[in-house]
Order: sequence, then structure tokens, then C-alpha cells
Amino acid sequence: MNRTFRGCLLFGLLSISLSSAIEAADGSWSRFRGPNGTGISEATTIPVRWTADDYRWRVELPGIGYSSPVICGERVFVTSASEDDATQVIHCLRTGDGSPIWKREYASTTHPKHKLNCYASSTPALDAERLYFVWATPEEYHVAALDQVSGAEIWRREVGPFVAEHGYGASPIVFEDLVILSNDQDGESSTFALDAKTGETRWQTPRKTEKTAYATPLIYQSEGGPPQLIQSSWAHGVSSLDPRTGAVNWEIDVITYRVVGSPAVASGLIVAGCGGGGVGRRMVAVRPGDPANSTKPELVYEMKGALPYVPTPIAKDPLVFLWGDQGVVTCLNAPTGEVLWKERVGGNFFGSPVRVGGHLYCISREGELVVLAASEKYELVSRMDLGERSNSTPAIADGVMYLRTVSHLMAIGGARRPTIAKD
Repeated sequence: MNRTFRGCLLFGLLSISLSSAIEAADGSWSRFRGPNGTGISEATTIPVRWTADDYRWRVELPGIGYSSPVICGERVFVTSASEDDATQVIHCLRTGDGSPIWKREYASTTHPKHKLNCYASSTPALDAERLYFVWATPEEYHVAALDQVSGAEIWRREVGPFVAEHGYGASPIVFEDLVILSNDQDGESSTFALDAKTGETRWQTPRKTEKTAYATPLIYQSEGGPPQLIQSSWAHGVSSLDPRTGAVNWEIDVITYRVVGSPAVASGLIVAGCGGGGVGRRMVAVRPGDPANSTKPELVYEMKGALPYVPTPIAKDPLVFLWGDQGVVTCLNAPTGEVLWKERVGGNFFGSPVRVGGHLYCISREGELVVLAASEKYELVSRMDLGERSNSTPAIADGVMYLRTVSHLMAIGGARRPTIAKD
């Protein structure tokens, strides 16, 4: 059995419920920001600077997209859509050379959305066998499961309307044998879980409505504690559900604006932000409650000013890095909230940072990849022009980084390391 496929298979069979599960099989990057949404890889074959001649491959995609790639073994999956008629396209490419394996299209309809959103902004999720793909219009919220090898549709669900002034943008996750989706919208809201094999609803938990939220949830599990589905929204603050049943564990009312960026875990705390008008306005660090002993959640500290609104925080314990939309990056001591440094790197950002070992990588909306040291001292390592604008987050699997711009996908690094450009 191929090593990377075996790793992906094992990853799919194992629950990702542990919050520490960042050391996933190296051939898999199965959801937005990879294993359990951490955005972390310990690959050693990804350079910190390169030129256009160093890419393993670069391919053009039809339409445009802001979603991120996901990878399982020898296949990389990415979505795009037509701005003319909103047709949804799922591409399966070979990781080795970017050549096409299969493509599937779904008809959709154009509808109002934010001028900075597009019709392909949701990142798919994977298990060992299937790809789970979500898109929405004001009339219908669609969820489809496709066979990874052939692209054949296994099941498809329409789960009601999706009402949101800015369009759709959240991403599904897989937990055990469930596909879990946040549905915090301007209409009737809920969180629900579908059976991964059949698409049948396993549970659905009603949610209050207070501005559409775009955060992708994560699974948190303390040592010896039960797994918790962590979400953030204006209506519910930071909240926890039992991912197996949908039962509410706890909520803490600490969110006071719209939520776009996703929550993250740093030094055992949940870090979550909110904002409006294109800027982050508040970020909180919450100590999670523990359903096993009825411990309540606790607000540990909060931050205001020059904060992320769209990008998701990223950790290198005991540090947490906040990469702001307007290019201001802040490094905190995660347990205390002490600011260690705050620097303006320049550019504007909607994509979230990922961490590869001791370096942070983040793509600007202008299409520049910025690399910083993930350190308690600020260091700008490099910046590379990707040749096209981007709102996406990098993905890493089997020692290769996949970078998505609005209409291209490219790969860098891996065992055949490129010649690193000199300063």
C-alpha cells in the first residue's frame, strides 16, 4: 500500500478528537487549516524562499475560488466556481504533477454576496474514502459526498435555505463517522451532523440568530475529558456541543460583533475573535469548561485594536500569533495575553496563516506570500509574489505546500527540494 495513502487511511479511521492531534499522517490535510484546524505541519522539506522556477508544478483552474486545497495521499482536491452562473466545480489532481484525475460540476444560481466573497469560498472536508462538499444559495443549502477515487456522487442533501447578506463561507469538518456543519445564518440557524456514509441527519441542534457566522468549528479535548465541538458566533459566544449527540455543554457570552475567523486552540485556551466593517474589534481567550465535572468556561483575557477579523490565529505554544487583515501581526504569550511584539508586515489578508516548524506562512490578498519566524522575537524571513491575488490558506501534506490563488494551484517543496533563491 502506498505510504501516503496508508497514512491518509489511518488518519480517516482514527478520531481527530484530540486537540493535540496536530501530528496527523503526513499524507493528509483533510479540512480547512488541516488536522483539527490547527494549521500546523512539522514538514522539513518546505523552503522559506523560492523563485517561480522552483515550483513542482502550477496549473490553471476555471472560474475563481477562495477555498483552500485538501489532500489525501496522491490526490489534491480544490473547488472553484463561475462568477457568471455560479456553477460549482470540484477538481481532483495528482499531487505529483498537478495533472487532472477527475472533475465534477454542479449547477447553481447567482445570488447577492459581499463584493469580496465569491461562489467557491467553502473548503471541502475528507475522510479516508469520501470528499464532503458544501455550497449554498438563499434557496438551498447543499451538502454532497463524492468518492475520492472516481468523483462519483455517493449521496446529496438539501437541508433548507441559507439566508445571508454576504453569501456562504463556512467549511464542514469530519468527526468519527459524522460530517458536522455550522449553520449560523440570518435565517433559521442550527448546527447539524450527517452520517458520513448515508447523509442521513444524525442530530441537529437549534441555534439563535445574530448575523451570519463564517467560523469553521474544531474539536477540543482535555486530557481525560470528553471531545467537545467548539464554535464561535455573535449569538452564542464561544460554545461547546457534544459532537456525538449535539447536546449543549456550555456557552460563554464573550462575542459582541460578527464572527468570520475560526476559533483556535493555544496553550489549552480557545482563542476567538469578532469584528465588523472589515476590521477585527475584539479577541478573547477562554478556558474551556469540562462537561465531565461540570466545570464552567472562563474568560481569561481579551484584546482590542489591530486584530484579525477574517484570518484565524495560530499557535506555537506558549505563543499565539494574530495575523491581522491590514497586515499587523501580533505575538502574544498565550497563557497570559502579554504582547511580546506587534509589527506591520504590509499588505491585506483574508487567508489564514499556517505554521511549518518554526515559520509562519500567509498569503496576502494581493498575492504575496509572507514568511515570518514563529518566534518571540519578530523576524521577517521572506516575501514572494505568487503572480495573482489570493484569499486562500496554504495546505501542507507529505512535505509539500499547496498554494491557491484565485485561478491557479501550485506546489512547492517535498523530497525533491528546489534550489533556494539567495537574498
